[in-house]
Amino acid sequence: MTLQQLHYVIVISEKGSMNKAAETLYIAQPSLTSAVKELEKEIGITIFNRSGRGVTLTADGEEFLTYARQVLQQYDALKEKYTGGNIRKKFGVSAQHYSFAVEAFVNMVKQYGTADYDLAIRETKTAEVIDDVKNMKSEIGVLYLSDFNRQIMTKLFHADHLEFHSLIKCRPCVYLWKDHPLAGRESVSIGELADYPCLTFEQGDKSSFYYAEEIFSTGELSRVIRACDRSTMLNLMKGLNGYTFCSGIICGELNGPEYRALPIEGESELMEIGYITLKNAVPTELGRAYVEKLKESLSAADQ
Repeated sequence: MTLQQLHYVIVISEKGSMNKAAETLYIAQPSLTSAVKELEKEIGITIFNRSGRGVTLTADGEEFLTYARQVLQQYDALKEKYTGGNIRKKFGVSAQHYSFAVEAFVNMVKQYGTADYDLAIRETKTAEVIDDVKNMKSEIGVLYLSDFNRQIMTKLFHADHLEFHSLIKCRPCVYLWKDHPLAGRESVSIGELADYPCLTFEQGDKSSFYYAEEIFSTGELSRVIRACDRSTMLNLMKGLNGYTFCSGIICGELNGPEYRALPIEGESELMEIGYITLKNAVPTELGRAYVEKLKESLSAADQ
């Protein structure tokens, strides 16, 4: 087994075709096919299902690819550390829509700068947070668990060779505009929200309701509007007196004074916010720094 073979497998999986992968790798298609067959024979599994439409990963291939990506990532880290050069370090975070996750990223970038790094932060759908970490597009994924979704999400993490690291437990709140009719209250009940539209982050047609970012099911509510990004959500709060459910952890510097998080009367369920990483992956310097900034942001907001 060679690093070159691992690279071949990754490119083939991304292209979904031996021919397209061969073009990308600048090698003859028969040579590529032969290299993959030799690898499959050596490790005793079939990595790809082959058909006239292209290639797809087998279940064994999916698992093998997870480890292959980790090996190549660690190889790149070794090469960067010990051979020098001007290689730009890459670091990415994928997260549900949390201002504290953005604040931590901002603080990390302020510390390390941008001159020597390729950086990315992605506020995205829950399924994409998981896929980004699984496929090593992002080193860290920020999301939450609850009594409702914990069993399913934990199974998904296990299947995708991911680990969940808990950061904080908090009670869910209602998040709304400062001039909302209920904004002056110290707390609100679910019943009092019935006359206003509940705003929810769209998770895609094929996503399970276990992926919802809102801890309460919106399926039983009569007034629901779905949005795809934080900016649209905030505009709907102002324009329509909409509300959403949140962790109650608000970063004033990024959110500003125009929005409020109110406790929900009688609510006892907890959100457990944390981050996922590939199992047994060695964190990068930026990964460790980002987690520390996350903890600092959450600690400051909790005081």
